[in-house]
Amino acid sequence: MKRRLTSRLGLALIALALTAGPTLGAQLRFTAVLKGANERPTPVDTNAAGFVKFTLNADETEITYRLIVANIDGVTQAHIHCGTPDVAGPVVVFLYGFNPVGVTVNGILAEGTITQANVIPRADSPACPGGVATLADVIAKMRTGGAYANVHTLTWPGGEIRGSIQ
Repeated sequence: MKRRLTSRLGLALIALALTAGPTLGAQLRFTAVLKGANERPTPVDTNAAGFVKFTLNADETEITYRLIVANIDGVTQAHIHCGTPDVAGPVVVFLYGFNPVGVTVNGILAEGTITQANVIPRADSPACPGGVATLADVIAKMRTGGAYANVHTLTWPGGEIRGSIQ
């Protein structure tokens, strides 16, 4: 009897999680592993690497992030781009603002909070199907494999390391 009650309670909690609302069952954490081999249209042969972690708040109005890099010189900027793994798409959010002289970092390159004010609207295009107008659009792209993080350098202005956000 106790085992059946525990089983029913577990099923009830799962059902509640699936029906209680979009954020309770929605993905709130995302990551991207950044490598030169992921760059498009041409992969980059580099020892540089990176990792970015994104955490969405419960009401989906803010995304906090931490971008960590290693073995990379002359970093000029970093972004979230709209686009699938095989596409070079437009920038939709800055993670690290433009630095024309570049910086060398082994560790945290950038961390902060992304809100609606940080979103760069983009029209519908082959590289960014459906476009991006709001933070909710950026989140939807992150959830469906339609966004990637990219770190640009003096040597590789189009991007040295990149990874799909999952």
